[in-house]
Amino acid sequence: MTQVKASQDRRVGNGTIMAMCFVFVGGMIGMAYAAVPLYQLFCQVTGYNGTTQRAEQYSDVILDQTLPVTFDANTSNGLNWDFKAAKRIEPKIGETVQVTFTATNRSSERTTGTAVFNVTPMEAGAYFNKVECFCFTETTLQPGESLEMPVVFFVDPEITKAEETKNIKTITLSYTFYPSQPSKPVAAVQEKGKPVNGQL
Repeated sequence: MTQVKASQDRRVGNGTIMAMCFVFVGGMIGMAYAAVPLYQLFCQVTGYNGTTQRAEQYSDVILDQTLPVTFDANTSNGLNWDFKAAKRIEPKIGETVQVTFTATNRSSERTTGTAVFNVTPMEAGAYFNKVECFCFTETTLQPGESLEMPVVFFVDPEITKAEETKNIKTITLSYTFYPSQPSKPVAAVQEKGKPVNGQL
């Protein structure tokens, strides 16, 4: 009787261990999928890795102090575009300004690109606020088409107070365009899945 009870206890113990292993593996998989969006959220909130901030309104404080901003434009392999950066400017800190980038599709086909961006030095990312930016949406260009793309931004006056940023002399905003597939409208997706002649 004692042996039977011991055998049952071992089975229960083994089952508990297996269940814990499955939970652990499932948790690790979930964390792996969540890592990228959580990292992106962390970068957006903190400005880590040169990630800029997105602002809904203009700055209401403008300092009598300027901070030069330079721009950089790049395209990745697979996107035959001529992408030109805006010219260097020297706005007042807190002043909302607009600059223009230009992209030209040099290929013979319609192509779509998505821009990623960062700011250097990286510490300035948390204080670089973009009000309007072409990086928030996909950009599609017809063969030979050129497009002027505005960026509206301001540098938060708090940049002059933080110990790690108060001595920054120049900020560089850099963009890189990557090829992407244009998003399909919801109606088009529904139409594609519509039964033919009312049958599945």
